[in-house]
Amino acid sequence: MPLFRSLTLAIARQPAVERFVRESPFVMPLVARFVAGETMEEALAVAGALADRGLATTLDLLGEDVHAPTEAAAATEAYAELLQAIERSGLDATISVKPTHLGLRLDPDLARLNLERLARLAQRLGRRVEVDMEDASTTRKTIELFDCLHRTYGDHLQLALQSYLYRTEHDIERAIERGWRVRLVKGAYAEPPTVAYPSKAAIDAAYRRHLELLLEYGRFVAIATHDEAIIRVARGFARRIGVGPEKYEFQMLYGVRRDLQDALRRAGEPVRVYVPFGRHWYPYFTRRLAERPANLLFLLRELLRGAPTTL
Repeated sequence: MPLFRSLTLAIARQPAVERFVRESPFVMPLVARFVAGETMEEALAVAGALADRGLATTLDLLGEDVHAPTEAAAATEAYAELLQAIERSGLDATISVKPTHLGLRLDPDLARLNLERLARLAQRLGRRVEVDMEDASTTRKTIELFDCLHRTYGDHLQLALQSYLYRTEHDIERAIERGWRVRLVKGAYAEPPTVAYPSKAAIDAAYRRHLELLLEYGRFVAIATHDEAIIRVARGFARRIGVGPEKYEFQMLYGVRRDLQDALRRAGEPVRVYVPFGRHWYPYFTRRLAERPANLLFLLRELLRGAPTTL
């Protein structure tokens, strides 16, 4: 699967492919399956519909790697408006931010100031900001940024950790020691075997190790997976050690395994759906393609069908 993911992302980076996806009416229904529109209003409407099904949400304004401080400021302002809109709506919702969207590659101090503005607002509103993880080149700086602000804002911040990175073994220990809330993911970026486990079996094994450590010793773990085998392991382990929903929740992506989301909710499990939106949806969409061969095959079929007139 890591090889498939790398090939898919390489195909998706081709300008002709991106142009076709953005312009083709045939592909847009697939995009809409994973992305809740381009505006805050569309995302809030989706979150409201999910709330009617008993599901909490995390809203993510898509975007990465801004090129100027003004762009980072604009993203920060948009997220502040989103937090305030969530508060007005009364939804059980958090926001998820990518540090490079707040200027991490430009200047870590700039990113800290922008993230602190959001953390301070979340604290005032009684809300939470989830700090997402990006490719491995940003992991160290992201964790340093989170650690600095967590000392002041505590549970109003939550950090994503990626089990496919070798370094995460150490990061899990640090998270437990310092009482961080953790969103545990497998990892969606194409990383070399020098920094990440190269096989699905090794990634799954690492995820289970990290999950059990966080369930037993951690502050809180958001179990972000659609893997039914891992979900069974998580539920069984939680029951054996006497851990309840005060210690964990399941998180799933918008448009992925709605049946499983509803089944877990009916079983009394806490479920939160990650709802991405915004104009910069293409990189996120390609990562979803890379996770499931059927999605890529659909895109390639439509690409070939439209090639004579669109490329």
